[in-house]
Amino acid sequence: MRLRRDRAIEIKTPEEFDRMRAAGLVVARTLRVLADSVRPGISTAELDAIAAREIASAGAEPSFLGYYGYPAVICTSVNEEIVHGIPSPERRLEAGDIISIDCGAIVDGWHGDAAISLGVGEIDPADQAMLDDCAAALWAGIAQARPENRLGDISHAVERSVRGAGQYGLIREYTGHGIGTAMHMDPPVPNFGTAGQGPRLRAGMALAIEPMITRGGERTVELADGWTVVTLDGSRAAHFEHTVAITAAGPWVLTDLSERKVPPPDRVTFVTGGDPDAG
Repeated sequence: MRLRRDRAIEIKTPEEFDRMRAAGLVVARTLRVLADSVRPGISTAELDAIAAREIASAGAEPSFLGYYGYPAVICTSVNEEIVHGIPSPERRLEAGDIISIDCGAIVDGWHGDAAISLGVGEIDPADQAMLDDCAAALWAGIAQARPENRLGDISHAVERSVRGAGQYGLIREYTGHGIGTAMHMDPPVPNFGTAGQGPRLRAGMALAIEPMITRGGERTVELADGWTVVTLDGSRAAHFEHTVAITAAGPWVLTDLSERKVPPPDRVTFVTGGDPDAG
């Protein structure tokens, strides 16, 4: 496979985007099943087993399992855990919890990567507002993933959306990333920045955009397991992610269930379920 690069940023052909779309759909469908499976009493290890089954049944491979020694198929980050939480049979979800589920899959050597955050049963309205505001920030960033824009336009749009929504902590230590023949590639995609700055976006680039916000401060701590990242102040966190192809027609969200190339920004179909082409 011949790679075309612009300052180390991998450029894909339309046919290669189609392969990434196949991986993205595996991720989206797996996340939909996981969202439907979240309930009080289920363990995060059980969710991991569901993800393993769904990815294997699609003929795909998990991106995360074995990645730098990571021991699971998905990341399950509960309440104050921001990202990279390791599934465990001892961690059972309780009513009122919130959980971020991050999932990646590989099809024919191409990666898809996405994350959702959702409540377990009835949750605090302030937690639900944070989830909604984090999802909105993701879509604000996606809207800027267009040829001739700059990477900073995406980062600035995410930050502006978060800052305009409430008094949230915006995580700076962890970013989105380029994606394609590897899960993590150049360029890093921060969730804060200045419009008009950074590399120029070109058709053929693919980015994983992933805002992370908290109801408290921005400082983080990595736990002794070497993976799980939590808020220093114990505040709850939200995390959403999509893999986005930059095309001449605009952003194509490869990990959204809709066949539309630019889904409307007020919906995240693999969270809400239902008919992705309705409405």
